[in-house]
Amino acid sequence: MKKRVNKKHGAALAVILLLWALAVGFVLWRTLSSPAGANETPRPVYRVAAEEKKLALTFNAAWDDAFLDGLLSLLKAEDVRATFFFVGAFAERYPEAVRKIVNAGHEPGNHSMTHPDLSKASAETVLTELKACGDTLERLTGVRPTLFRAPSGAWTGETVRLAKEAGLTSVQWSADSVDWKDPSPETIEARILKKAAPGGILLFHVGKENTLKALPGILSALKAEGYSFVPVSDLLLKGETFVDAEGVQRRAN
Repeated sequence: MKKRVNKKHGAALAVILLLWALAVGFVLWRTLSSPAGANETPRPVYRVAAEEKKLALTFNAAWDDAFLDGLLSLLKAEDVRATFFFVGAFAERYPEAVRKIVNAGHEPGNHSMTHPDLSKASAETVLTELKACGDTLERLTGVRPTLFRAPSGAWTGETVRLAKEAGLTSVQWSADSVDWKDPSPETIEARILKKAAPGGILLFHVGKENTLKALPGILSALKAEGYSFVPVSDLLLKGETFVDAEGVQRRAN
């Protein structure tokens, strides 16, 4: 009788262990078969997993419109379309500059209305900043941005989520010129060429003379390596995608 009871206990234990193993196996299978980072904090796109040698040239417009005519002439001569992330206050101060940029075929992006640190802001403030900037750019150009870049690059998962709620894809950068510190043209060129890679997003700022001086060499060198330049929205992958822990946008399947 005692042996029979022990056998029943042993069988029950075996069933419990089997069910536990199956449960653990199911969890592992779901984890491994799901895209990396799919259930993690929402992240902005820093780079795109691209096989083609394509890059996105981007400019933050927050201070003034100095050297803009020279920049637009250069981009036209080089047959390059870029993405400009406008602060709404900049757009209100320089409406003709914004119209000139968009009319030249460049893509407008949302960089908030007043350039605050949105990583420390309330949800209401984030949405208000994004809406005000979007409304301003749409009123001035007839185009409502679909891309957002966080002021000073400061973001949280909540910032990215709220931007998505507002119809905006959050985009950062993979190569930073740090031109806002006014380094030499040679330093700007070296920084960008060192970091340039397929699917990369290059960061510059409007109103910087040394950026204008550095760009001809940057564009010439990258074109010689077989790169072409597209607006960010053309660089981004379409369909089901995810952004991994390194900020790389990848296809879900």
